[in-house]
Amino acid sequence: MMKGKLEPSERLKFIEKVLNHSASGKNLKEALASFEEDLVKLSDELQQEAQSIPNMTHPDVPIGGEDSSAVRKKVGSPREFSFSVKDHLQLGKELDLFDFDAAAEVSGSKFYYLKNEAVLLEMALVNWTLSQVMQKGFTPLITPEIVRSSIVEKCGFQPRGDNTQAYSIEGSDQCLIGTAEIPVGGVHMDSILAETVLPLKYAAFSHCFRTEAGAAGLATRGLYRVHQFSKVEMFVLCRPDESDTYHEELITIEEDLFSSLGLHYKTLDMASEDLGAPAYRKFDVEAWMPGLGRYGEISSASNCTDYQSRRLGIRYRPAELAASTNPKKGGKGNLAPTKFVHTLNATACAVPRMMICLLENNQQEDGSVIIPEPLRPFMGGMEVILPKHHTG
Repeated sequence: MMKGKLEPSERLKFIEKVLNHSASGKNLKEALASFEEDLVKLSDELQQEAQSIPNMTHPDVPIGGEDSSAVRKKVGSPREFSFSVKDHLQLGKELDLFDFDAAAEVSGSKFYYLKNEAVLLEMALVNWTLSQVMQKGFTPLITPEIVRSSIVEKCGFQPRGDNTQAYSIEGSDQCLIGTAEIPVGGVHMDSILAETVLPLKYAAFSHCFRTEAGAAGLATRGLYRVHQFSKVEMFVLCRPDESDTYHEELITIEEDLFSSLGLHYKTLDMASEDLGAPAYRKFDVEAWMPGLGRYGEISSASNCTDYQSRRLGIRYRPAELAASTNPKKGGKGNLAPTKFVHTLNATACAVPRMMICLLENNQQEDGSVIIPEPLRPFMGGMEVILPKHHTG
């Protein structure tokens, strides 16, 4: 350190240096703000690019289009009828269960009113399904049905564009949900969970809204492909080493539910080209629909690994301490580093397609429809839906 007074010339140099330093501090502050703006912009661009890249695929996933999907199992066999089979539209008309015509006038095509026993049947399906999956450790949820577009994107869906399945809300950054998977995925967004709380298992009831863009040419009669429907969706957040096990658990729960209702179905390991962007592996369940004369998809179960959790920022901290010979002050040095959870989703009950199966498979020659036994307590003990002229 210098002692004594500075020479005038030296003093001027020193003052200049101090002034320059504070000016450069101000410049640094401005530059930092500019860099932060650039970082936000770059993060958005990176997010957009990342969304165009799908998840990896499980090594056992069949390669190719939908026809390459492998049958995992078949349960039951198609019911043989001794009379002419009606489809659910005809049954619904004769039993006074739906009104598509009035809904088309009020809302547009692919909307419907449920009436009479169909209302009770929807409630019964939802309540029975929830009661079953809650016994398997799932926490029931009812979710918001409007979400931010950014959450839809982070879950791996496209909220914009010509072929989007999402209805966007004009003048906002929000969409109607196409599945409860999206709001449930957002529940733990940007959080670090303790390993001890995993797995988190949710069963979410919601209405779902889909534009069905690009769905022309597929079987779309009646309730099969509609713009609004009720669904119970299972969602699991777990450790990465456990997601394959939970995927098997989810498909087993689905199969048990459908077997309990007496459905004939097959479970498929879907081929690579049929996997959505988030899915590492997807099992679909297709049930026999005699009135439509074919199998129709009633459910799917997907393991999305860390595809969604990376975008949503959902991590967990392993319980074991990280090896550290020199823990830092405050004990933070020996915390294990965080990891991303794995997420899985599976349809427990998509109401309209379940209705198709139940009405068409349980129809009787006299035009009535038998209600499966597990649903009867949830319909006030009702055993059969009778044609309206039978009830006066």
